[in-house]
Amino acid sequence: MRDKNKKKNKIRLKKKIRIRKKIFGTVERPRLVVYRSNQHISAQIINDSDNIVLASASSFSKELRESLEGKTKSEMSVGVGKAIGKKALEKNIKKVVFDRNGYIYHGRVKALADASREIGLKL
Repeated sequence: MRDKNKKKNKIRLKKKIRIRKKIFGTVERPRLVVYRSNQHISAQIINDSDNIVLASASSFSKELRESLEGKTKSEMSVGVGKAIGKKALEKNIKKVVFDRNGYIYHGRVKALADASREIGLKL
């Protein structure tokens, strides 16, 4: 079982490299990166030209932990997506490039993206 998980992660990291060759966050259109673990999900908006994190939200941060307590992982993703969307709009970021970080665009990753679109972010 352990070897299977290592192989899956290795494949994901190869996909991540292929994706990152094409995606670059600029000042006008920064990159929205998603990281997904077994229990939590986090998102960051990054300006790659200056190497600056402009906004971030995660399911294990203090501000969201209480509101997401007792929810499913997909519901957590929706909460994180809405939080990152609100933080982006507060900083006048309306368009972003979506970096799924090698994960399949399905389930929790899709829920986060849809929730941030719902707030008004253009992916």
